[in-house]
Amino acid sequence: MSDPAQRGCYYTDAFSIAKRCFLKKRGTKKPSSPKIIPRSAHTVSRNDISNSALKVLYRLHKSGYQAFLVGGCVRDALLGLHPKDFDVATDATPEEVRALFDNCRLIGRRFRLAHVRFGREIIETATFRAAANHAADDAAHDDEGRIIRDNVYGSIEEDVWRRDFTCNALYYNIADFSIWDYTNGVNDIQQRQLVLIGDPDTRLREDPVRMLRAVRFAAKLDFTIVKSVEKSIRKHKDLLANVPAARLFDEFLKMFQAGAAEKTFDLLREHELFVQLFPATDQELNDDPAFAEFVRAALRNTDRRIAAGQSVTPMFLIGVFFWAPVKRLAEIRRSEEKMSESQALSLAAYELLGQQQRRISMPKRFTVPMREMLALQPRFENQRGKRAMNFLEHRRFRAAYDFMMLLSEAGQVDKATADFWTQVQKQSAVERARTFEVEKPAGNKRRRRRRRRRAPQ
Repeated sequence: MSDPAQRGCYYTDAFSIAKRCFLKKRGTKKPSSPKIIPRSAHTVSRNDISNSALKVLYRLHKSGYQAFLVGGCVRDALLGLHPKDFDVATDATPEEVRALFDNCRLIGRRFRLAHVRFGREIIETATFRAAANHAADDAAHDDEGRIIRDNVYGSIEEDVWRRDFTCNALYYNIADFSIWDYTNGVNDIQQRQLVLIGDPDTRLREDPVRMLRAVRFAAKLDFTIVKSVEKSIRKHKDLLANVPAARLFDEFLKMFQAGAAEKTFDLLREHELFVQLFPATDQELNDDPAFAEFVRAALRNTDRRIAAGQSVTPMFLIGVFFWAPVKRLAEIRRSEEKMSESQALSLAAYELLGQQQRRISMPKRFTVPMREMLALQPRFENQRGKRAMNFLEHRRFRAAYDFMMLLSEAGQVDKATADFWTQVQKQSAVERARTFEVEKPAGNKRRRRRRRRRAPQ
């Protein structure tokens, strides 16, 4: 292994100042000496850790490298939440990790990482990082201070100050099963509070997504965001516009598909972050209390499904957020030119998606079925005839039906309509034909005319 000093392990002045400010606030005098919590004094057990993660940790350790579990898996284990994702931190470089594991590949440009794959499970392995201090260092920031590349390697003492929240800066040492705590993170977990490491303004400028992560963790863990971080979020919320739209979609999935969608929504609105993600939706929420209740009902339904182990799709929730602005724009389009309500809804959804993609980039595999789901809503009003009966066989019927049922719960669709489409799905083919008043074709069939065989010549 190379010496940490040879890997560019130097603090910049700004970074050192941020660290000193944090230490002064915390009253910590020895930043390079962590509080080491022995195995007998904490609740993290190897039974909480996946076998794949243990394999990575043990091989690194036996090969002479430092090997730690770090981040949310340690935090969740301390909270008794049974972690599912495991991240490893080490002083081995990505290339050295790859040399140890045949099932490893290196990814990333902004942060270079090693992914060690065991079937469907991936153990993300990161090298300790340090602050850049030399022109040759592989690091870069944009004009607002956002990190756009950060591949300067260092020691664990330096790596801890690159983490975001104190509760995520705990290191579980596979050598003796102790926990290393540099930032008083264990106490913050006990106090159930989210504290940024370093100066909040600097840390949010480095990565504005940390604002969304603060909301996500607060909702998921039932933590309180400390006042200094709340103040900084309100100050820098506009910086989310500088974040790549594809990365914001990843955060959208994490926020609303983790089982705390309704609470996440409330916190995003409280801290004025939701408008940064869905401006058209935010305006409708302010103007239409009925739409706000519909959105809330959908979020509660999402949380119930996740708690029950059922699948959820982002397509559905995107449609919920778009429903009111799409309806408003569809009415305008119908007044401008002659088209059906379904056509107007589809066109309006297409137009709004074009605007929304500048904020959050949504893949077509979600946006196309979402447009179809919204455009199908007027068809529930037609309950007679063969076309209405064939609607049950439409590939998006089930998604459209679930959407309509939520509208009914919010009082925006007549209950009789919801009951009709619920009952008709339970009927046999004969019963459906009667319900939809579909007549059977006449029984007189044309007799097939037999061709006369020609005599051989």
